[in-house]
Amino acid sequence: MKIKLWGVRGSITTTGAETACYGGNTTCVDVWEDGCQLVLDGGSGIHKLIISNPVTTKRIDILLTHLHLDHIQGLGFFTPLFDPSMEVHLWGPAGSTRTLHSRLSRYLSPPLFPVLIRDLPCKLILHEIGNHTFKIGHFTIQSNYIIHPGPTVGYRVSGKNSVFAFMPDHEPALGKVGIIRESKWISGIDIARDADLLLHDAQYTQGEYESKKGWGHSSMEDAALFASMAGVKHLLFAHHDPSRTDDQLNEIFAAFQKNTHYPFVCQLSREGMEITLK
Repeated sequence: MKIKLWGVRGSITTTGAETACYGGNTTCVDVWEDGCQLVLDGGSGIHKLIISNPVTTKRIDILLTHLHLDHIQGLGFFTPLFDPSMEVHLWGPAGSTRTLHSRLSRYLSPPLFPVLIRDLPCKLILHEIGNHTFKIGHFTIQSNYIIHPGPTVGYRVSGKNSVFAFMPDHEPALGKVGIIRESKWISGIDIARDADLLLHDAQYTQGEYESKKGWGHSSMEDAALFASMAGVKHLLFAHHDPSRTDDQLNEIFAAFQKNTHYPFVCQLSREGMEITLK
C-alpha cells in the first residue's frame, strides 16, 4: 500500500516561504495499491492529485471525513468531476436532518461556487455512511463516527497486507479527565487499533488545548497517547495550525520528542510525503 500526502494543513490554506517545508494545502491523501486508488478528503491539496492511471481508470472514489470547508474546498477544482467519461463516487457521513447531497450543494452552488452540483458532467454517485464496513476494489474500509463538530467519520483502510487509519480531525480527549483509560470507550479506537500507519489530528500544543476544548482537535500529546492505546506502529501528526511556520512546527515537535517517549515512530506530516506500507 502506497500513501501520498497532498495536503496536511488545517482550517485554511497558507502560502509563503515560511510554510514551504510542511506545506499550506488543506487535507487530502491518496491511497493506492495494485491499481486501486482512493482519495481521502477533498481539501485544497486535491487539485494537485494525480490519477494513478488516467488512461484506463474511469472510476475514482473520494472518501470525505466531514464537510467542513477545509476538507471539501478542493472538490470544485478536481478535474475528474468535469470529465463526462469519469464515474466519481463521493462517500461521506450521513447527517440527522439533511442529506449528503443537500449539504454538499451548499458549497457546490452560487454564490460560493459557480457550478451547481447537478451540472457536473461526470457520473456522480453519492454514498451516505456511518458506522459501516464496505469494499472498494480489494480495499476493505471501516468508517466510524468520531468526536468532531458536525457528522464526522474516521476511516480504516485495509489492503492486502497493511492497514492505514485516517482521522485528520478528531478530539478523543474531550471530557473532564482527558482520554478515558478504558480503551473500548475511546472515540475512534476501533479505527486505529493495530494500524500500520495512523494519520491523526495534532493541531495544538498541550497548553493551547486547555483553552480550546470542544473545538474538535487534539494536542500532539493526546494524539500520541491515543496511538499508544490503539497499538499503532507509525504515527503522523497532521492538521497543522494555519498560523504555524515550519520553524514553529519544528520547535513544538522537538519539545514533544524531548518530553514524550513511545515505542513507535512519530513524524510531522509533510505535503508531498510518500510512505509505502509493506
